Amino acid sequence: MGRVTARRPVLRIRDGHQVRRPDTLTVEEPLEIRVGARPLTVTMRTPGHDFDLAAGFLVSEGVVSESGQIAGIRYCAGATADGTNTYNVVDVTLADRVAPPDPSLERNFYTTSSCGLCGKASLEAVRTSATWAVADDPICISPETLAALPDRLRAAQRVFDSTGGLHAAGLFTADGELVFLREDVGRHNAVDKVVGHALRESMLPLRETILMVSGRASFELVQKALMAGIPMLAAVSAPSSLAVDLAAQNGLTLIGFLRGTSMNVYTGCERLQPIPVG
Repeated sequence: MGRVTARRPVLRIRDGHQVRRPDTLTVEEPLEIRVGARPLTVTMRTPGHDFDLAAGFLVSEGVVSESGQIAGIRYCAGATADGTNTYNVVDVTLADRVAPPDPSLERNFYTTSSCGLCGKASLEAVRTSATWAVADDPICISPETLAALPDRLRAAQRVFDSTGGLHAAGLFTADGELVFLREDVGRHNAVDKVVGHALRESMLPLRETILMVSGRASFELVQKALMAGIPMLAAVSAPSSLAVDLAAQNGLTLIGFLRGTSMNVYTGCERLQPIPVG
């Protein structure tokens, strides 16, 4: 299995003093996802939970929606001179009754860890391909519970403590309890790892849950939440205009700038419990 962190030399300058020392960094490596031995995409990710990542990606693309639709996932030998496995290629075998991905999904380029597959879908495409509707999800949560989520997410990040260079996605209950968390150099990868784990554990759709993410809320993260049946997405930073449009049109509650007791509720404010007056 690939390493999550790596050591590199650095010149540290503090208050006019300098010292050379090793620093711990987050590893970023390519992962090629194949389906039935056919290359589908390459994404830049932090090694770890790669099978979850591949499964979650296929959920996001509408290829699968339940665990029984995947017959198996395995690592393939990487491209090294001595034949050593780099653990940077995974092959997904679909069940016999599952149609393979549409050829239009095949990526002939790298997906960066910062932005995911930007611009790959439209509002209409997500609306027609989502397996579950979230508009009628009965989840209701208090602002106080929401305010506690960023700290709980941060406290559960193991690798971030040593590198400071990882995003996180955590799945929470309406009571604010962390179900599980995944870290990655890319926000979209962290979410795919969460969704993929849920798929492999037969937990989809993820009704009455909140997806909490570090960083901003992009169109793609809203799309991934919708494809997993998650009714609420919260982020510590800003959403994009297209993310708000997609959330509004599909009945997803979208919260941004969740920091301390402050937050902006962009869509689905009816799911928040009223704040007592006085």
